[in-house]
Amino acid sequence: MTEVHDGATLRESLLAIASDFSFTWIAEARLLFADLEPRRFAELHHNPTALLSELTDEDLARALTPNYLERLSRVEARLARDRGEQTWWRERSGPSDLLVAYFSAEFGLDESLPVYSGGLGVLAGDNLKAASELGVPLVAIGLFYRRGYFRQQLDENDRQVERYPRNDPSRLPLELVPMAPLVELADDSGNLVPVRIGVWRVPVGRVSLYLLDTKIEGNPQWARDVTDILYGGDRENRLRQELVLGVGGVRVLRRLGLDPAVFHMNEGHSAFLQLERMRELVEGQGLSADEALERLRASTVFTTHTPVPAGNEVFDPELVRRNLGGVVERCGLAWEEFAALGKVDPAETGFGLTPFALRTSQYANAVSELHGAVSREIWHGLWPERRVDQVPITSVTNGVHQRTWISGELEGLLGDTDPQFERARELAAKDLWAAHRSAKKRLLEYVVTTRHARELDPDVLTIGFARRFATYKRASLLFSRPDRLAKLLADPERPIQVLMAGKAHPADEGGKDVIQLVVDFAREPAAAGRVVFLEDYEMTLARRLVQGVDVWLNTPRRPLEASGTSGMKAALNGVLNCSILDGWWAEAYSPACGFAIGDSEGPTSDAAQDEADVEALYEVLEDQVLPAYYERDEAGLPQRWIELMRESIAELGPRFGTARMVAEYVERLYLPAHEGASRVASRVA
Repeated sequence: MTEVHDGATLRESLLAIASDFSFTWIAEARLLFADLEPRRFAELHHNPTALLSELTDEDLARALTPNYLERLSRVEARLARDRGEQTWWRERSGPSDLLVAYFSAEFGLDESLPVYSGGLGVLAGDNLKAASELGVPLVAIGLFYRRGYFRQQLDENDRQVERYPRNDPSRLPLELVPMAPLVELADDSGNLVPVRIGVWRVPVGRVSLYLLDTKIEGNPQWARDVTDILYGGDRENRLRQELVLGVGGVRVLRRLGLDPAVFHMNEGHSAFLQLERMRELVEGQGLSADEALERLRASTVFTTHTPVPAGNEVFDPELVRRNLGGVVERCGLAWEEFAALGKVDPAETGFGLTPFALRTSQYANAVSELHGAVSREIWHGLWPERRVDQVPITSVTNGVHQRTWISGELEGLLGDTDPQFERARELAAKDLWAAHRSAKKRLLEYVVTTRHARELDPDVLTIGFARRFATYKRASLLFSRPDRLAKLLADPERPIQVLMAGKAHPADEGGKDVIQLVVDFAREPAAAGRVVFLEDYEMTLARRLVQGVDVWLNTPRRPLEASGTSGMKAALNGVLNCSILDGWWAEAYSPACGFAIGDSEGPTSDAAQDEADVEALYEVLEDQVLPAYYERDEAGLPQRWIELMRESIAELGPRFGTARMVAEYVERLYLPAHEGASRVASRVA
C-alpha cells in the first residue's frame, strides 16, 4: 500500500483501486470516489478513472482527512484479501490444466463500462466476479463497443429517444494489449477483407476480460464501425459482430498463448468460434471434419438464455456463406452439411446460431428449472428420436453477485467482508427495519433530487418495477386497471407509490408505447404524484432500486421469462418479490418469503392470460401485500413483513448467488467437459 501524504500519492492509491473492476463489489470503494466530487461523479456515469483524470492534486489534497484515509485503508485491505491465494478452487484441488474460455456479446461489470444492454450482460459480469472470488481459472472474451448501448431520454411526447455517447478508452481502466490479429469479413461487395482487431484487457480481480475492437487504424471505415454499437447496424453488421467475437476471440486466445480446455458460449452470439476451432483441428492436426466436430463438441458448454424468438439470432444463409464459405471448405465440410447445422428442420431457410451452438456442444443448459423444461420442448426437433424429457439440455439456475448488489446497511449487519445471509433470521426486527428504511430513504431522496419528482413518502408502500420493456414482460399490466390503481395510490390509510424504470430496444415500438403509457399515466391527476418513471435505467440506478423499494413486481407472460435476476437482487436485500410464477420464481417462491401472482396453470390465449393475471395481481396486492405491510405493532414495526424479509434474505440470498451458480457450472459442466474432452482427444488423435 502507498503511504498517502499528499494529493499525488492519494491519486496513486485511488488509481490502483479504480484500475481493477473488483472495486465494483465493495460499496465503500465506490463511496471513496463519490465523496470526492459527488455531482461530477454522477455526470461521468460513476466512472472513477474519468473523475480522477479531471481532479487536480490540490483537489485531492482536500480529501485528506483522517476519516477518509481510514476508509481508504479499509478498502485496500479488503481488496488485498479478495486477491489473496486462498480460494474455493485452490481448496478443491481441481485439475491444474483446466482453463475455461467464457464468451459473451455483452458484459455488465459497472455503469462506467457500458458494454451491456441488460440481464444477459449483467449476468455475465456477475459471473466473472464470482469466478474471481472462487479462484476458478477462467478467461473471458467480449467486444468493446465504442458507443456502447444507448442512454435513454424521453422527448416532449414522452417517447424514448436514444443517444450514444462515446466510450473513450483513455478514460477507462483498460490496458491495450500489443497485438492485432486478423479476421476476414466480407465487404459490401462480397469481397473478403482482412480486418485487424485491437484487444483491450479489463482486470476483474483474478479474471481477465479481453474486449475486441475493430476501430483500428488501417481498417476501412465499414470495418471500424463493426464494434461501434452493441447490437447495432443492419443484419450484415450484426453478423460481422458475431464473427469478430467468435472467430476473432479464438485467435486472440491463441495469440495470448492460452489453450482453454473448455469453451463456454453465453448465448449463441459467439457460436462461430466453433468453426474456427474446427478449422484449427482440421488444418493443424489433420483431423477429418467428423473427428474435429467430435473433439470440439466434447469440450463445449452452451447456455441458452431465452425462449423468445427474437433472442435467438437467425441469419440469411447467403450472408453467412459470403463471409464463411471459404472457411467451411477448409474444414472439409460441404456447404450443405454446414448449413444443416444451423437448422432444426431441413425445410427452414435461415441459419440459426442457437441450433448451431446446440449441435456443436455436448453440454447445454438453460437458466432456470422451468426454462430448462421450456427449452427441451422448443429444441426437441434437434433430437426427434428422443422423448422431450430426454433432450440433453439441463438447467443451471442463474444467480447474482451478492456483494455487488447488497446495500451497505444490510452488509454491515450480515458481515462486511463476507455476508452471512443466514444471520438475517437472528437480526432484531428494529435493526433490520432500520437498515431497510435507510436504503429506502436514500432511494427516495435520489428520485426527488435528480428526477424532479414530488416528495415521496418513506412510510408509503413502494413498489419497484425495472427491466427491459419488451412487451412480453408486461410492464403495462399494473396500469391496465387505471381506476383500481388510482384507488390504491390515493388510499388515505394504505396507499402505494410506484417507481418504474426500463429501456425498450430502439427498434421495439411496442415497448416504447408501454413506456409512453406509463409516463402519461404518471402525469394524470389519478396518479396523485405517486407514479414515477425513472429514465436511463442502468446498473447504478438498478442497485438503488433493488435495495430501496419494498416490493419487487414482476409480471411476465409465463413461460417467457427465462430467469429474472433482478428479483434475486431484490430478494437478498429483503425486498419482497411479488411475481408471476415464471423463471426463477417458479422454483424460489414460498409464502414464507414473498408473494405469487396466480398459479402455475393458466389460460392458453394471451388475452385470457392477461385478464386472469391482472385480476390475480390486484387480489394479491389488496389481500396479502398491503395488509402485511401496514399491520404494525405497538413499536410501529410491521412484524409480519419483517419476518418475510428475514426469510427472503436468509433463504434466497445464498441460494441464488453466483458463487453457487459458478460452482455448479464447474462441478456439473466444466469438469465433465474437461474430462470428456481428454478422453475424446486420446481416442481421436
